[in-house]
Amino acid sequence: MNRKDAAVSLYNDGFHCSQAVLSAFTEETGITEKQARLLGGCFGAGMKKGEVCGACTGALMVLGLLYGQTEKGDTASKIRAYDAAEAFLDRFAERNGSYRCNDLLGCDIRTEEGVQYARSRNLFRTLCPKMVEEAVGILEGIIREQGER
Repeated sequence: MNRKDAAVSLYNDGFHCSQAVLSAFTEETGITEKQARLLGGCFGAGMKKGEVCGACTGALMVLGLLYGQTEKGDTASKIRAYDAAEAFLDRFAERNGSYRCNDLLGCDIRTEEGVQYARSRNLFRTLCPKMVEEAVGILEGIIREQGER
């Protein structure tokens, strides 16, 4: 199973979008599936506030694990991670109109009315899996472009 299919399958099994994306890259990041699910556990639905899409935050976690700064004074890693994150968010927004959950869903999921709007239109089952797949695809492209860590 490829990463996109694996991530969508996890999402469809009831995991958050952030957990699904991060879990699809455990081999590359060196974390376990359990760790990925724990780390991504509070980022679904735009951190439950409709902010940055959880699929995007899962992807940003992957980029941080791959390219983030770990040593004091290592500004090259810091810049590389920021550049990769900016490229990811820009591409996601270009393809989907935004990287904010509320914008993508067309409602404010901080409110019960917004959640009901999304549920009544089946957006969590139709739109969100597409966003998971989109995030994985963009992330794979950025990782290819970055080459060696």
